[in-house]
Amino acid sequence: MSLEIDLGGRAVIVTGGGKGVGRGISERFLAAGADVVICGRREPESLPSADGREAVFVGCDVREPEQIDAVVTAATTRFGRLDVLVNNAGGAPYVDAATASPRFTEKIVALNLLAPINFSQKANAVMQGQDDGGVIINIASVSGVRPSPGTTAYGAAKAGLISATKSLAIEWAPKVRLAAIIGGLIRTEQAHLHYGDEAAIARVSQNVPLGRLARPSEIGDVCVFLASPMASYVSGATIDVHGGGEPPPHLDAAKDD
Repeated sequence: MSLEIDLGGRAVIVTGGGKGVGRGISERFLAAGADVVICGRREPESLPSADGREAVFVGCDVREPEQIDAVVTAATTRFGRLDVLVNNAGGAPYVDAATASPRFTEKIVALNLLAPINFSQKANAVMQGQDDGGVIINIASVSGVRPSPGTTAYGAAKAGLISATKSLAIEWAPKVRLAAIIGGLIRTEQAHLHYGDEAAIARVSQNVPLGRLARPSEIGDVCVFLASPMASYVSGATIDVHGGGEPPPHLDAAKDD
């Protein structure tokens, strides 16, 4: 069964779109026919591409509001419009909350919460002036809806991003729709930094009901759907993309040895 979504003529910004989950998202939008601008602090060695078409790169630290302005201006100047913003840039290293410095915590919250809100504000200003508005998609995480030991500030920021999605969906309706994707465990080129070697990844995968980690392209597929007319009545929603989630630990603890 094949389902094709045509986003030809649509302009999309994907923050952090050059690697990992962001690259998978960028490639799926390109495959759907959209024009894609990616941004990041460093240009990737190769740009996301699909069907002979490449994304456009604009350098940007999303924590800096004036650099956000430059990305939005570059997209609208080149393509004449802005239809979709995907706030994907984010992340955090494992840090013991008892010893994390205030400066570290501020940077994590700035990257994972404040930057998406600020970027959304700039995108909304453009989308409100378009006849058909636009769509903003926030890439959240299961860390925002369950305990996140070792990445406390990150989990708190993602929880805030989910809340912001719901609030902005009300403030900016009916022109602009918003949705958040609650991503689960995803296999990227840096998966080993989070989960360990292949044997460790296999063990982690066994704890996912679907038996594997997600592919970045699968997050991209959901983004394409949310940006399409097929999701025209979806706003303020959170979409779980986690392979069934994580089974409650008490189920294993209750088993006989």
